[in-house]
Amino acid sequence: MPTKVIMPQLGESVDEATISKWLVEEGQQVKEYDPLLEVNTDKVDSEIPSPANGTILEILVPEGTTVQAGSLLAWIGQPEEQVPEGKDNGGIETEAVVEEAAPPKAEKEVEARAQAPRAAEAAMEAPSPGRNRDLGFISPVVSKIASEEKVDLTKVMGTGSGGRITKKDILAYIEQRGKAPKVAPAAPTKEAIPTARPAALPTVTLGEIIPHTIMRRRIAEHMVQSKHTSAHVTTVMEADMSKVVDHRQANKEAFARDGVNLTFTAYFTAASVAALRAHPIVNSSWSEEGIVIHREINIGLAVSLGEEGLIVPVVKNADRLSLLGLARTINDLSNRARVRQLSPDEVQGGTFTITNHGTSGSLFASPIINQPQCAILGVGAIQKRVVVIDDAIAIRPMVYISLTFDHRILDGAIADYFLGKVVESLENWQ
Repeated sequence: MPTKVIMPQLGESVDEATISKWLVEEGQQVKEYDPLLEVNTDKVDSEIPSPANGTILEILVPEGTTVQAGSLLAWIGQPEEQVPEGKDNGGIETEAVVEEAAPPKAEKEVEARAQAPRAAEAAMEAPSPGRNRDLGFISPVVSKIASEEKVDLTKVMGTGSGGRITKKDILAYIEQRGKAPKVAPAAPTKEAIPTARPAALPTVTLGEIIPHTIMRRRIAEHMVQSKHTSAHVTTVMEADMSKVVDHRQANKEAFARDGVNLTFTAYFTAASVAALRAHPIVNSSWSEEGIVIHREINIGLAVSLGEEGLIVPVVKNADRLSLLGLARTINDLSNRARVRQLSPDEVQGGTFTITNHGTSGSLFASPIINQPQCAILGVGAIQKRVVVIDDAIAIRPMVYISLTFDHRILDGAIADYFLGKVVESLENWQ
């Protein structure tokens, strides 16, 4: 009996993942624990290893597809073994748990218009997954390619187990079909002649097109969904960082001896924890039943991955950590985030987020809330500026701090009280 390749549960709260890339092909020999595919969960990439030695008999889920934990992804066995047919796959109904990544609405409309004239023909030529006439089992991958390329599968020679048509077979058929001499089509009927031809796309200079990565699509979906979910309002205050700068200067060598880089982010995290303790309503989420106040204070920290995007690892139970503990945890999460070594659980469960956009020189910004959280703190660049203190002109290291909050949960006064507490903690650092 062939061995199933099952989508594992990658974290306590991770129920689904997107197939980023298959690292093997049908017919390929693999050993137990060899990496078979890469999956993405909340912008964290993970490899799924082979559960057994053998040959890849069938890949059931194409790249770019989102699947639930427990889904059947592929079959591994001996070349002469038969893959169970249709839904007789050990109790796992693959089609019921697989969800194709939805293209944007505009792409759907364009595709629908392009497919409409040949919908009937494609439906006749491309069989649905499962047992079809005498072709044997047709995988979803093969069926999808057949539908898109209008391939009559009865004309494709199968080289898989029992004559089954594999992905390689249908791609080889399409390639050979493209090399075949063109046969002049019969004269079209009057109805088939279009009255007007749209402008050919290649004549329009569009410039370079960079394909969307899974991470970029996830960021786009999450940001747009957040703006449509909650009423965003931003308030901004200024903080004198003199005492924090002095404290860091006096202690960074001692922290370094413990292998910890004392960054300003640790201070902003500690100040946010103090404000969340003073105003628990900010450590909350909206629900139709009421406002959910979270017992744990889990601080998400936005980490830039350059052109690839950003990721938000979470400092769990931040209120239980000292400044040294916060700095050590932030160092660890940030370093591992940049080299893609986070686990899915380490980007889950945040109750409040901090984004330090000042690292690139930005003075202040209006960040987007990381749903389903109530608010996000934005930290600008620390700059020496001229300020008036006790009617005297002085130069101080100043920073703009913004709080973007969900106006369904917070009103302006409460948001200002919270942000004022952050400023107070920084300006009176002990």
